[in-house]
Amino acid sequence: MNPIIEICPIKKKDNKKIAAVIRAVLIEFNAPLEGTAYADPHLDELFETYERSRSIYYVIKKNGELVGGAGIMQLEATDKNICELQKMYFSPSVRGIGMGAKMMDLCLKFAKETGFGQCYLETLPYMKEAQLLYKKSGFNYIDNRIGKTGHYSCDVWMLKDL
Repeated sequence: MNPIIEICPIKKKDNKKIAAVIRAVLIEFNAPLEGTAYADPHLDELFETYERSRSIYYVIKKNGELVGGAGIMQLEATDKNICELQKMYFSPSVRGIGMGAKMMDLCLKFAKETGFGQCYLETLPYMKEAQLLYKKSGFNYIDNRIGKTGHYSCDVWMLKDL
């Protein structure tokens, strides 16, 4: 039997579960706990964080269980028309089945529709499979951090023109 996969905007009741998924993935990849999404002060309240205009956070549910998510928001500390792809993490149960590409398409479509001109992201050097997806989606490596994300341990920066 095929699993039932649902993608929808985050709801308040999803906060605790998506925070747990993101932290579990970061631990799985031995990511630093400081300077990454793990210690992000907004991680436990993503619904409230993405309530602002030109922002959205999508969650993935597999057979009713929340297993991942990704979001778009204005890049902090820049007056440019740049959004940031944020907190794109998936549990192992939905990796390798095209969900990354699907979520990327949804997020970038939202970014374009809300008038952003560029999309920025930060990641860790050893998250190679994620970087392959980003490259395939049109992101290019850049030499410096843009804006203020608070994720000082993420030292791979990428940008895409929308």
